[in-house]
Amino acid sequence: MIAHLRGKLLDKHPNQAVIETGGVGYDVTISVPTFTELSQVGTEVSLHIHTHVREDALALYGFGRPEEKQLFEKLLTVSGIGPKLAITILSGMAADDLASAIRGNDVARLTRIPGIGKKTAERMVLELRDKLPPQGAEAVKAMPSLTAVEEDVLSALTNLGYQRVAAERAVSAVAQRNQGAPFDAMFREALGVLSR
Repeated sequence: MIAHLRGKLLDKHPNQAVIETGGVGYDVTISVPTFTELSQVGTEVSLHIHTHVREDALALYGFGRPEEKQLFEKLLTVSGIGPKLAITILSGMAADDLASAIRGNDVARLTRIPGIGKKTAERMVLELRDKLPPQGAEAVKAMPSLTAVEEDVLSALTNLGYQRVAAERAVSAVAQRNQGAPFDAMFREALGVLSR
């Protein structure tokens, strides 16, 4: 699975970017905040990617910050929220504000996002309130930025069915001991940590 893309920005719109890497142009769905963070067309950009696979489609969703990607993936766990609605939610409210509204049980604020009704907002609060990382200084420790290889290892582990939190812990433990290790070595060691 693709977890990170770095390349030349060929085109950008408020909900889409085309990034050329190795001669291939990747069509990536993005949120409005990611669009505003992207530099000018023709420059090199880097996006954290969530690859969404269905029977009839393979779609890439890109984010400028890993926290936004993590919140997107948490939104996908809520029943009734698919990737298109999750991108709409992240476009309607900044990721930090959204997390605060969910933690604070602020259903009225969540329903101001286009496409979010009262029932969906209540489900978001109910299903995500305890799953979101802590705010403030603790949040910085909880979400270190990962290298491209570490992102790939994390993506591979979650695709194998491991819980994201457990996989993140394993990857960060392995990364501290083996900085700059290749994917294969890091992946095998992370599997070893998870199987203990």
